[in-house]
Amino acid sequence: MITSIGHSTVDKVEVQGYQLADELIGEVDFGSMFFLLLTQRLPEANEQRLFNGILVALADHGLTPTALAARLTYTGAPDAVQGAIAAGILGAGSVFLGVFENAARMLIAALDGADTSPEHDLDGVAARIVDDHERRGERIPGLGHPLHRHGDPRTARLIEIARSSGLLGRHTQLMLLVQGVAAASSGKQLPLNAGGVCGALLCDMGIEPSVLRGVAVVSRAAGVTGHIAEEARAPMGRTIWDWANASAQYVPRRRSS
Repeated sequence: MITSIGHSTVDKVEVQGYQLADELIGEVDFGSMFFLLLTQRLPEANEQRLFNGILVALADHGLTPTALAARLTYTGAPDAVQGAIAAGILGAGSVFLGVFENAARMLIAALDGADTSPEHDLDGVAARIVDDHERRGERIPGLGHPLHRHGDPRTARLIEIARSSGLLGRHTQLMLLVQGVAAASSGKQLPLNAGGVCGALLCDMGIEPSVLRGVAVVSRAAGVTGHIAEEARAPMGRTIWDWANASAQYVPRRRSS
């Protein structure tokens, strides 16, 4: 067995070849440390800014199902904060947070083996992605948002950072083209959401798609912990529970005789 992640002895700790105490603690931020663990190298300054921006963008989005699950779990088990955090992030999937990975895999598969050296070739790849999803009656991961119907503000800011940092690569360019083709084809506003743009940008930075959902989970874990901290100060879990009981209509089923 071989690992390059970390190693500790009686008087030192190494992480990816760096001395933790002397070279990392107090020298790098958490986002850079996370990037190092994922990629085996510290990020360049432009990568550091964008990667941290992605972590910040996904940290919280209000009283989402992830936050509600965490708060309600904490209501029942305030002595097990880790359980409440886990309850919040276990919902990461194709609808919430998991869009990172789904969008990235779609883009990678589309670009794999495609001759996309001339700029116009990406247009054809985007058209094929949209046509394929329409033919199968499937939604394109990373497009649309139930709240930000006219554009996700997080997306616009992250693209701005990527452009100014020289990190807007082929995956993100393709994702933007897919959004345009899909909107034109459907006649609907289909904004590129934060999950879709984050998945594309992380691919451009060389992050493996197999761990992209983990990036989303680490980011949202911070937000979930914040919700639990607020729940401890100003509880709303019981109110949500009472509201659900009052709002749900009980319709008994007839028992067969």
